Amino acid sequence: MSWFEVFILSIVQGLTEFLPISSSAHLVLLPKMFGWQDQGLAFDVAVHFGTLFAVVIYFKNEIAVLLKDWFISLKVQKNTGESRLAWGVIIATIPACIAGLLFNGMVETHLRSPLVISVTTILFGIVLFIADKFTGKKDEKNITLYIALFIGLAQMLALIPGVSRSGITLSMALFLGFNRVSAARFSFLLSIPIILLASGYEGLKLIQSAADVEWDKIAGAVAISFISGYACIHLFLKAVQRWTITPFVIYRLLLGCALVWLVMIGWLS
Repeated sequence: MSWFEVFILSIVQGLTEFLPISSSAHLVLLPKMFGWQDQGLAFDVAVHFGTLFAVVIYFKNEIAVLLKDWFISLKVQKNTGESRLAWGVIIATIPACIAGLLFNGMVETHLRSPLVISVTTILFGIVLFIADKFTGKKDEKNITLYIALFIGLAQMLALIPGVSRSGITLSMALFLGFNRVSAARFSFLLSIPIILLASGYEGLKLIQSAADVEWDKIAGAVAISFISGYACIHLFLKAVQRWTITPFVIYRLLLGCALVWLVMIGWLS
């Protein structure tokens, strides 16, 4: 990879990981559109660690409270403080982990085509638009295990490129009556165990492959995706406080329609 490719793809990963527009779709499509070689496993691991650091650093205070109250709840065997939210994150993570173990190979083999990505980009853009109409007043304190399970089941769909993990979890939370900010914050917290597990799994495969790694570019990818991811979290939370989700819906629909057209004329395959 050239440094230009590292820079562009790292910024894209940092931005799209947390926006409801699908990071996997962009990372699959950009190399195809510009004729770049596949970025490889080492790069994927690097940018995922970069975005993981971003969300952990951004929510470090909340994470510390969640962990403390979760351990206390284990000791006293009842919910205390923010332990309910911590249990919600755990419960919502389990379905995606199971789906990843069972279906990741099939997804990698059959569902990474531009046509699939274009269809899911449009379809789940419409889902996001409808979900935004259900925006309510619930916040993180209203998380129950049943709500967490529903959001976790929705998160399973994010295995399919173009769906967007943040988009589908945000949509389900809105359908369940949460306000936009709380839905976004819960989606961000949910990203921590998922990114940690996914990047750890990819890192193990990288070690086993004994592939040559350009460590300077890997370090650059981590740093760039961290900076863009951190900025994205901050700006997105500010945006949903003031506006609706409509701009992201419009982006998804325009992107999906453009991809359908590019597939039809044979420019993407």
